[in-house]
Amino acid sequence: MNAMHRFHLLRLPLLAVLFCGHTLAAEPLMPNVVVIMVDDLGWRDLHCYGNAQVDTHALDQLAAEGMRFTNAYAASPVCTPTRAAMMTGQSPARLRITNHAPGNGDGFALKDSPLWEAENRRFLPLSAVTIAERLSAAGYATAHIGKWHLSYTDRGQQGVAEKDLRPEKQGFDHNIGGDSSGGPPSYFAPYRNRALVDGKAGEYLPERLADEAIAFIRKPRDGPFYLNWWPFSVHFPMQAREEVIAKYRQRTTIKDPIYAAMIEDMDTAIGRFLKALDDAGLRENTLVIFKSDNGGYNGDNRPLRGVKGMLYEGGIRVPWIVRWPGKVQAGAINHTPVISTDCYPTILEIAGLPPTPNHPLDGKSILPLFGQSAGFERDALYFHYPNYAFHKKNRLGSAIREGDHKLIKNYDDGSMELYDLSRDIGEGNNLATKSPELAKRLNDKLDAWLKDRDARLPERTTTKWIDNPQMHSNNSDWSLIWWRNSGLEASRLNNGYVLWSAATCRSFGTGRHVVPCWNAWTCPRTPSFTKV
Repeated sequence: MNAMHRFHLLRLPLLAVLFCGHTLAAEPLMPNVVVIMVDDLGWRDLHCYGNAQVDTHALDQLAAEGMRFTNAYAASPVCTPTRAAMMTGQSPARLRITNHAPGNGDGFALKDSPLWEAENRRFLPLSAVTIAERLSAAGYATAHIGKWHLSYTDRGQQGVAEKDLRPEKQGFDHNIGGDSSGGPPSYFAPYRNRALVDGKAGEYLPERLADEAIAFIRKPRDGPFYLNWWPFSVHFPMQAREEVIAKYRQRTTIKDPIYAAMIEDMDTAIGRFLKALDDAGLRENTLVIFKSDNGGYNGDNRPLRGVKGMLYEGGIRVPWIVRWPGKVQAGAINHTPVISTDCYPTILEIAGLPPTPNHPLDGKSILPLFGQSAGFERDALYFHYPNYAFHKKNRLGSAIREGDHKLIKNYDDGSMELYDLSRDIGEGNNLATKSPELAKRLNDKLDAWLKDRDARLPERTTTKWIDNPQMHSNNSDWSLIWWRNSGLEASRLNNGYVLWSAATCRSFGTGRHVVPCWNAWTCPRTPSFTKV
C-alpha cells in the first residue's frame, strides 16, 4: 500500500470544512509551502551572506523580507543524504543513506587505508513516509521540479526500478526533472534528462525550471499547494549564459566568472518566480524556504574550513532564508543552529498536521524561531559521514555540535577534533587535548546517538590469509589466498600465482568473504605485483 494512502483519514477535517461552504480559496486554512533547495551553494556565496562580488538581488530581497539564519546546517556534507533527510525528517544515519548516489562500490577503501567505508543505501525506499505524502493526504496539490537524486538503482538490481522511485511515487502529483541524476549533463537544451521534455536547442535550464514552477503555482485550485523546487544550480558542469559571464569577467576581483554567473543566473530565475508568486496574490499565505543541500565546492568558503564532502563547517554550513509575511518579521536574523531534518516537522506543524505515526523524527519544528519567541530548545546537532566523497579528500567521521562547541570524531585513527565556533569559526585551533573532559563527554554523547539510530560504521580492513578448500579439491598444491581489499587477490601455486581483481571476486560472495573465483589469469612464476 502506498504510504500516502495510510493517511487518507487526515483529509476528513478539510473535506468537512469544504462541504460546509468554506472553501480554501475564500478563507485559506492552510498555507502554501515552497521549498527551494539549490545545489552546492556555499554559506558565503550570496551577497546577503557576505559575498560582495556577486549580484543576488532577488535572494537579498527575500532575506530583507524574511529571516536569515546564520547557523544553518545541511544534514550531510553531500547531496543525496540531505535530500532524503528533507523528505523524511530523519537523519542520514537512521536512514542509512549516508553518501551521494551512486557513490563508491560496496566495501570501498582508499589505497593503504585502514578502513572500509560504511554500508550505504543509494535510494529513498518507498516505505519511507515523505512530507509530500503527508501533505497530499491532507489536500495539498504537490509538485517536484528539478533535482531529485533519490532513485538510483544498480543495473540489473532486482525488485525495484529507478523510475518507480521517482517523486511521483513518493507523494508528488507532478514531477518535472526529478530522476536519479546528480547533476545535469548540460544546462542548455538538449538536457538529456529522463524526467524532463527537452525544450528548443539552447534553452537554459534554470529559466526552464522557473517557468515550470510559475506554471504550477498559477494553476487554478481550491486548496493549498506544496512546491518542492530543487534547482540543479550551482552544481557542476560550470555553465552559464555568456552575457552574464562577460559581466563578471570585467570584475577583476572575481576568480571564477563562470561560477559567479551561475549564482546570478540562479538568483534571476528565483526572482522571476517570486514576482510571479506576488502577482498571483499568493505572497501573504505562502511560506518560502530557501536553502542549500550542502556546503560549497566551487566557490570560496572562507572563513570556513573545508568544502563539500567534509565535516568541517565549509562542508555542512549553508545559507537558509525563510519568508512568511505576518509570521516572520522582515529583516530578522536568527543565530540559532538549525538543520535540514527540521523542515519536515516544521511543515507538518505549519499545515496543522499531527506527527507521522511510527515515524521517529531527528528534526525539530523551528516554527517558534519564526516569531523569535521562546520555547525552542535543542540538545545538539549530529552529523554522520562514514563514506568517501567523490573527491576522496575527506576523512570518515561523525560530528556533534552542542552550543558553540563542535567535535569531529575521525574513524581512521580514533582522533577527535574539538572547536569553539564562537571564537574559531575557521576550525583552526583543536581543543581536544586542552579540554579532554569536554571532548570525551561530547564523544560519548555522539556514540550514544549513533547507537540509538543503529548507524552503520566503517570497518577495519585487514590483510588475511584465507584457506580455500575448493581450490584444494582441484589441486592439492593450491594452498592460500592472499586477500586485501585495497590490494591484490592471489592464489599461490608453489612459485606461481593466479591474480584477479577484488571487485570480481567479491561479486561471487556475500559481504567481504572471499570465495573461489574462476575468472583468473595465470601469471608468470615471478609475478609483478601491480594492481589488476
